[in-house]
Amino acid sequence: MIRGVLFDMDGVLADSEQFICRAAIIMFSELGLTVQPEDFKPFVGTGENRYIGGVAEKYGLKVDIEKVKARTYHFYTGIIKGNLKPLPGAIDFVMSCLDRGLKIAVATSADAVKMNASLAEIGIPSALFHATVNGLEVDNKKPAPDIYLKAAWKIGLKPKECLVIEDAVSGIKAARSAGCRCLALTTSFNRSLLKEADWICGNLANVPEESLNW
Repeated sequence: MIRGVLFDMDGVLADSEQFICRAAIIMFSELGLTVQPEDFKPFVGTGENRYIGGVAEKYGLKVDIEKVKARTYHFYTGIIKGNLKPLPGAIDFVMSCLDRGLKIAVATSADAVKMNASLAEIGIPSALFHATVNGLEVDNKKPAPDIYLKAAWKIGLKPKECLVIEDAVSGIKAARSAGCRCLALTTSFNRSLLKEADWICGNLANVPEESLNW
Protein backbone atom coordinates (compact mmCIF):
# COMPACT_ATOMS: atom_id res chain seq x y z
CA MET A 1 0.00 0.00 0.00
CA ILE A 2 1.31 3.43 -0.91
CA ARG A 3 2.10 5.55 2.13
CA GLY A 4 4.52 8.13 0.78
CA VAL A 5 5.54 10.14 -2.29
CA LEU A 6 9.16 11.09 -3.01
CA PHE A 7 9.54 14.01 -5.41
CA ASP A 8 12.50 14.82 -7.56
CA MET A 9 12.59 18.62 -7.91
CA ASP A 10 13.89 19.79 -11.28
CA GLY A 11 11.64 18.63 -14.10
CA VAL A 12 8.97 17.54 -11.62
CA LEU A 13 8.10 20.53 -9.44
CA ALA A 14 9.98 23.22 -11.39
CA ASP A 15 12.35 23.60 -14.32
CA SER A 16 15.35 25.57 -13.09
CA GLU A 17 17.98 24.38 -15.57
CA GLN A 18 17.94 27.50 -17.73
CA PHE A 19 18.36 29.69 -14.66
CA ILE A 20 21.23 27.79 -13.02
CA CYS A 21 22.88 27.67 -16.44
CA ARG A 22 22.57 31.44 -16.83
CA ALA A 23 23.95 31.97 -13.31
CA ALA A 24 26.93 29.70 -13.97
CA ILE A 25 27.69 31.46 -17.25
CA ILE A 26 27.80 34.80 -15.42
CA MET A 27 30.03 33.29 -12.74
CA PHE A 28 32.47 31.91 -15.32
CA SER A 29 32.52 35.27 -17.12
CA GLU A 30 33.79 36.86 -13.90
CA LEU A 31 36.70 34.42 -14.10
CA GLY A 32 37.41 35.49 -17.66
CA LEU A 33 35.94 32.36 -19.27
CA THR A 34 33.20 32.42 -21.89
CA VAL A 35 31.12 29.24 -21.83
CA GLN A 36 28.00 28.16 -23.71
CA PRO A 37 24.71 26.60 -22.51
CA GLU A 38 25.50 23.38 -24.37
CA ASP A 39 28.65 22.96 -22.26
CA PHE A 40 26.46 22.16 -19.27
CA LYS A 41 24.15 19.61 -20.91
CA PRO A 42 26.25 16.50 -20.10
CA PHE A 43 26.10 17.43 -16.41
CA VAL A 44 22.39 18.19 -15.99
CA GLY A 45 20.94 16.39 -12.96
CA THR A 46 24.31 15.44 -11.50
CA GLY A 47 24.40 18.08 -8.76
CA GLU A 48 26.14 21.44 -8.85
CA ASN A 49 29.61 20.12 -7.99
CA ARG A 50 29.66 18.21 -11.25
CA TYR A 51 27.49 20.67 -13.17
CA ILE A 52 29.96 23.51 -12.58
CA GLY A 53 33.09 21.43 -12.05
CA GLY A 54 32.60 19.47 -15.24
CA VAL A 55 32.52 22.61 -17.35
CA ALA A 56 35.57 24.00 -15.55
CA GLU A 57 37.43 20.76 -16.31
CA LYS A 58 36.41 20.92 -19.97
CA TYR A 59 38.17 24.26 -20.32
CA GLY A 60 41.10 23.36 -18.09
CA LEU A 61 40.13 25.90 -15.44
CA LYS A 62 41.03 25.06 -11.85
CA VAL A 63 38.44 26.36 -9.41
CA ASP A 64 37.61 26.26 -5.72
CA ILE A 65 34.28 24.48 -6.18
CA GLU A 66 32.74 25.79 -2.96
CA LYS A 67 33.58 29.40 -3.83
CA VAL A 68 32.34 29.21 -7.42
CA LYS A 69 29.15 27.43 -6.32
CA ALA A 70 28.47 30.13 -3.76
CA ARG A 71 28.94 32.81 -6.40
CA THR A 72 26.70 30.90 -8.83
CA TYR A 73 23.96 30.59 -6.21
CA HIS A 74 24.25 34.32 -5.53
CA PHE A 75 23.31 34.98 -9.14
CA TYR A 76 20.77 32.14 -9.26
CA THR A 77 18.71 33.38 -6.32
CA GLY A 78 18.43 36.77 -7.99
CA ILE A 79 17.64 35.45 -11.46
CA ILE A 80 14.76 33.21 -10.33
CA LYS A 81 12.87 36.01 -8.55
CA GLY A 82 9.58 36.33 -10.41
CA ASN A 83 10.82 33.97 -13.14
CA LEU A 84 10.89 30.42 -11.77
CA LYS A 85 7.39 28.96 -11.84
CA PRO A 86 5.92 25.65 -10.63
CA LEU A 87 5.36 23.13 -13.39
CA PRO A 88 1.71 22.40 -14.27
CA GLY A 89 -0.19 20.72 -11.45
CA ALA A 90 2.73 20.76 -9.01
CA ILE A 91 1.16 22.75 -6.18
CA ASP A 92 -2.25 21.08 -6.43
CA PHE A 93 -0.73 17.59 -6.53
CA VAL A 94 1.51 18.18 -3.50
CA MET A 95 -1.48 19.44 -1.54
CA SER A 96 -3.62 16.50 -2.67
CA CYS A 97 -0.96 14.09 -1.39
CA LEU A 98 -1.13 15.78 2.00
CA ASP A 99 -4.94 15.64 1.92
CA ARG A 100 -4.71 11.88 1.34
CA GLY A 101 -2.55 11.55 4.45
CA LEU A 102 0.55 10.56 2.50
CA LYS A 103 4.04 11.38 3.74
CA ILE A 104 5.92 13.51 1.22
CA ALA A 105 9.61 14.26 0.67
CA VAL A 106 11.81 16.02 -1.85
CA ALA A 107 14.90 14.14 -3.04
CA THR A 108 17.05 16.27 -5.32
CA SER A 109 20.61 16.18 -6.59
CA ALA A 110 20.74 19.96 -6.10
CA ASP A 111 22.50 21.51 -3.11
CA ALA A 112 20.39 22.70 -0.17
CA VAL A 113 20.81 26.37 -1.14
CA LYS A 114 19.33 25.81 -4.58
CA MET A 115 16.66 23.43 -3.30
CA ASN A 116 15.36 25.84 -0.66
CA ALA A 117 15.48 28.89 -2.93
CA SER A 118 13.70 27.08 -5.76
CA LEU A 119 10.95 25.58 -3.59
CA ALA A 120 10.28 28.91 -1.89
CA GLU A 121 10.07 30.72 -5.22
CA ILE A 122 7.51 28.31 -6.69
CA GLY A 123 5.32 28.46 -3.58
CA ILE A 124 6.02 24.96 -2.25
CA PRO A 125 8.50 25.71 0.57
CA SER A 126 10.66 22.93 1.93
CA ALA A 127 8.87 23.20 5.30
CA LEU A 128 5.73 21.84 3.63
CA PHE A 129 7.40 18.46 3.17
CA HIS A 130 7.89 15.89 5.90
CA ALA A 131 11.53 15.62 4.84
CA THR A 132 14.02 16.74 2.22
CA VAL A 133 17.22 15.18 0.93
CA ASN A 134 19.65 17.24 -1.12
CA GLY A 135 22.64 16.17 -3.18
CA LEU A 136 25.15 16.94 -0.44
CA GLU A 137 23.58 14.33 1.85
CA VAL A 138 24.49 11.30 -0.26
CA ASP A 139 27.83 10.08 -1.58
CA ASN A 140 26.44 8.19 -4.58
CA LYS A 141 24.27 10.16 -7.00
CA LYS A 142 21.50 8.85 -9.23
CA PRO A 143 21.24 6.26 -10.79
CA ALA A 144 22.45 4.88 -7.44
CA PRO A 145 19.47 4.36 -5.11
CA ASP A 146 20.98 6.22 -2.14
CA ILE A 147 18.93 9.41 -2.32
CA TYR A 148 15.59 7.59 -2.41
CA LEU A 149 16.61 5.13 0.29
CA LYS A 150 17.49 8.07 2.51
CA ALA A 151 14.27 9.93 1.69
CA ALA A 152 12.13 6.90 2.56
CA TRP A 153 14.08 6.43 5.79
CA LYS A 154 13.62 10.09 6.73
CA ILE A 155 9.83 9.83 6.50
CA GLY A 156 9.80 6.52 8.35
CA LEU A 157 8.68 4.32 5.48
CA LYS A 158 9.97 1.31 3.60
CA PRO A 159 10.94 2.01 -0.03
CA LYS A 160 8.28 -0.43 -1.24
CA GLU A 161 5.66 1.84 0.37
CA CYS A 162 6.80 4.87 -1.64
CA LEU A 163 6.03 6.28 -5.07
CA VAL A 164 8.89 8.20 -6.65
CA ILE A 165 8.06 10.92 -9.18
CA GLU A 166 10.85 11.48 -11.68
CA ASP A 167 11.53 13.02 -15.06
CA ALA A 168 14.96 11.53 -15.83
CA VAL A 169 16.15 8.10 -16.92
CA SER A 170 18.82 8.00 -14.19
CA GLY A 171 16.22 8.94 -11.59
CA ILE A 172 13.90 6.14 -12.66
CA LYS A 173 16.78 3.68 -12.34
CA ALA A 174 17.52 5.05 -8.86
CA ALA A 175 13.90 4.64 -7.81
CA ARG A 176 13.65 1.07 -9.08
CA SER A 177 17.00 0.13 -7.52
CA ALA A 178 15.74 1.50 -4.20
CA GLY A 179 12.66 -0.75 -4.40
CA CYS A 180 10.15 2.05 -4.98
CA ARG A 181 7.46 2.25 -7.61
CA CYS A 182 7.90 5.11 -10.06
CA LEU A 183 5.79 7.61 -11.96
CA ALA A 184 7.70 9.27 -14.81
CA LEU A 185 6.85 12.68 -16.28
CA THR A 186 7.60 13.51 -19.90
CA THR A 187 8.84 17.02 -19.04
CA SER A 188 12.46 16.30 -19.97
CA PHE A 189 12.69 13.02 -21.90
CA ASN A 190 10.69 11.30 -24.60
CA ARG A 191 8.17 8.74 -23.35
CA SER A 192 10.04 5.93 -25.12
CA LEU A 193 13.06 6.49 -22.85
CA LEU A 194 11.01 6.26 -19.65
CA LYS A 195 9.66 2.74 -20.11
CA GLU A 196 11.24 1.41 -16.89
CA ALA A 197 8.73 3.48 -14.90
CA ASP A 198 5.49 1.92 -13.64
CA TRP A 199 3.41 4.80 -14.97
CA ILE A 200 4.08 7.68 -17.37
CA CYS A 201 2.22 10.97 -17.78
CA GLY A 202 2.83 14.48 -19.06
CA ASN A 203 2.98 16.40 -15.79
CA LEU A 204 1.52 16.55 -12.30
CA ALA A 205 -1.75 17.91 -13.64
CA ASN A 206 -2.40 14.53 -15.30
CA VAL A 207 -1.36 11.94 -12.71
CA PRO A 208 -3.06 8.57 -13.31
CA GLU A 209 -5.24 7.67 -10.33
CA GLU A 210 -3.90 4.11 -10.26
CA SER A 211 -0.42 5.43 -9.36
CA LEU A 212 -1.87 6.53 -6.01
CA ASN A 213 -4.04 3.49 -5.38
CA TRP A 214 -1.98 0.38 -4.74
